[in-house]
Amino acid sequence: MIILGSGCAGNTAAIYTARASLNPLVVIGHEPGGQLSITTEVENFPGFPEGVMGPDLVANMQKQAEKFGAEYMFGKVQEADLSRSPFRLNIDDEWHECQALIVATGASARWLGLPNEQKLIGHGVSSCATCDGAFYRDRNIMVVGGGDSAMEEANFLTRFGREVTLVHRREEFRASKIMLDRTLANPKIKMLTNTVVEDIFDVTQNMVTGVKLRNTVTGKVWDQDVDGFFLAIGHVPNTQPFGGQLDLDPDGYIVSHGGARTNITGVFHAGDVQDRVYRQAITAAGAGCMAAIEVERFLEAHGH
Repeated sequence: MIILGSGCAGNTAAIYTARASLNPLVVIGHEPGGQLSITTEVENFPGFPEGVMGPDLVANMQKQAEKFGAEYMFGKVQEADLSRSPFRLNIDDEWHECQALIVATGASARWLGLPNEQKLIGHGVSSCATCDGAFYRDRNIMVVGGGDSAMEEANFLTRFGREVTLVHRREEFRASKIMLDRTLANPKIKMLTNTVVEDIFDVTQNMVTGVKLRNTVTGKVWDQDVDGFFLAIGHVPNTQPFGGQLDLDPDGYIVSHGGARTNITGVFHAGDVQDRVYRQAITAAGAGCMAAIEVERFLEAHGH
């Protein structure tokens, strides 16, 4: 069997399937460790009262899976043929076959593409308020976005921040009326419409200290002090090789057919590649466990 992805979902699936002697091959992907690899301290994963560094958490999961016999390889799926069993996967120009497949390729956060954005991820730049909001108690926080996710994150962050500034590039919002009204009614949230972020400071200090903003109508440019910078402009599920084979929703997330099952018998999903709601390390790990149990039952039922 093959597991695609090495985040919490893929690694947990690897632990369970390796312990069941199913000889899993885990394809690490081009983002080893998934979203946790770009996270610093994780305080909400059970069992770590002092917190744990994101890269350490996924590295320990991999060691645990390897202890039970899981194999890991670098690579990314370029093409997939799921029309018959065994399934065929083109991984960096080399074809591999498997009787069962778990797709745990995750979803990548959309970024603005600013000069210093990637350099400050985990040092004040984040795409997950639930994960990192508590680090910014009594600080100035900025959220970028105009949909329900941005409204939800801005409201959530007011539990911690002194002030939350919501920046949106247009005058109108994509958010639902109820979410927008809730945000407008929150006294700790300041709205900046028709505004874009042009850069984030300060790489030399290895932490977010402020941003450069520009009004798209007047052209005015100014700097604003910020301690935490949160992106809420959506995620892109990594399902490109499976289009036309797996059932995907309009945004590219895998459509569940019950439990961890997809529309193709023998192919299962786990983690953020299907979950557009929770997107937490612990829910991804749980989904990896579910997919592994489904695989074990499937292979046993088919005499493998």
